[in-house]
Amino acid sequence: MRRTTTAAAVATLLAAAALGLAPHQAQAAPAGGPAATADASSQIRFHDIPGSGGVALKGNVFTPAGAGSGRTYPLIVLPTSWGLPQTEYLAQAKKLADSGYVVVSYTSRGFWLSGGSIEVAGPPDIADVSAVIDWALANSPADADRIGLGGVSYAAGITLLASAHDPRVKAVVAMSGWADLIESIYSGRTQHVQAAAMLGAAGYLTGRPGPELQSLLGNFLGSRLDQEQQMIAWGRKRSASEQVDRINANGTAVMLGNAWGDTIFPPNQYAKFYERLTGPKRLEFRPGDHATAEGTGLLGLPNDTWTNAHRWFDRYLKGERNGVDTEAPVQIKSRSDNGYEGYADWKSVGSGGTEKLALSDSEHLFANVDSGANGGILLLSSALDQFVKAPPIASVPLLPRAFAAVWQSQRYAEARRIRGTVKLHTTVTPTKGDGTFVAYLYDVGPLGIGKLVSNAPYTFHGKAPGQAFGVDLELFSTAYDVPAGHRLALVVDTVDPLYIEHNPIGAQLTFSSPRTDPSYVSVPLREQ
Repeated sequence: MRRTTTAAAVATLLAAAALGLAPHQAQAAPAGGPAATADASSQIRFHDIPGSGGVALKGNVFTPAGAGSGRTYPLIVLPTSWGLPQTEYLAQAKKLADSGYVVVSYTSRGFWLSGGSIEVAGPPDIADVSAVIDWALANSPADADRIGLGGVSYAAGITLLASAHDPRVKAVVAMSGWADLIESIYSGRTQHVQAAAMLGAAGYLTGRPGPELQSLLGNFLGSRLDQEQQMIAWGRKRSASEQVDRINANGTAVMLGNAWGDTIFPPNQYAKFYERLTGPKRLEFRPGDHATAEGTGLLGLPNDTWTNAHRWFDRYLKGERNGVDTEAPVQIKSRSDNGYEGYADWKSVGSGGTEKLALSDSEHLFANVDSGANGGILLLSSALDQFVKAPPIASVPLLPRAFAAVWQSQRYAEARRIRGTVKLHTTVTPTKGDGTFVAYLYDVGPLGIGKLVSNAPYTFHGKAPGQAFGVDLELFSTAYDVPAGHRLALVVDTVDPLYIEHNPIGAQLTFSSPRTDPSYVSVPLREQ
């Protein structure tokens, strides 16, 4: 606890120094009691805010300069991301306050110096948001009719859920988060082991996982299939996709932002959730990995995601006619260039039609060996793709065919602009009842070097050995331009460090293309 206290204090002082606050001003105050204040231009106060059940949440409040009695301002509440303290949003909170908002940020329960245990966006976390709103209305010049929520990662998941339960919330900006927790870390019935292990480790290092979370992590990472349905039910309770009707009934204006290569919360589940929203909505996808699209904004640097977040709040909390609601609501940036493309909806992203690549050759491979094709490293590989255009690569001609199935297209005379969700349809015959495979789509250059376009895992259990079954698998959505003279390659193998694999020793898989049910890859393309 002493180490946690010291680290939190250091983080607070560093962030305060970055905003020009003297160390003696960055002091906490008890809930409802007097608080230390900065100079008139900063207007920051640190508080213990009572959360649900009386749990104390460490928080800070920014108010606009010169805020006087009798005048109210729109309120924005920012819970912190997984493992981060209340200083996470200081730079953005100050910018929002300078433009006329009351901004309350708090350390999510169970982390750092906030009370309680980690609930993973459970009912206490959702109740905390409403409790913080109540406190802000009673202790700051916040306007009860103009309330917004926002945040990155963990905060995004919490705020989406909170908007379903608290009709006072008029606008939400959810960045690099999840709407479907199961599809995020258990897609294709496969555990995303690096993501789950990283989140678990960060939880233990910076907070206090509760008994339920400890048990679930053990079951999840231990592949306890007898607990699978309980784990799925637990995840659904923490998924805004299960409560979209309530969000729609509240009429909440929802902005979603994510990165194509997010290795914790892949983009597909956000796109599906977006399509089900009926109120004001906006969807933004950019190159990068988890939270890298918003990261520079947390340091106060220019950032497209945060700029549009401010515009979203200005439109739906202040009523400003700034054009954010008249632009194409789906805004994406290709991994291959720096421009934005606007679409009327998610279905229009692949409006140029689909190209089907036939997988006509039967391929047989042995399981349990990594062929060299993989999805990269959590948080690193997609960040390298974002900043230096260096996605994971593989030498496709050198992939060992005993452990990797490979199909390639012809060389393209013209560039192919892939937009949306690539889909695989195939027939699999296993020699064992359980198994895992991972599909990869590569952009292959003249020298045979493949750059990863997308990937996705698939796991099956309880199949009859030797009996074929069909598979339909969605790869993670993306926007990628394949240059002229290149070709596409689909590669399938059975081991990837990102995922837990379930192939028994000696397992083999055969991928075939029956005449009555041909196998193919469907590639969505941008309209030329």
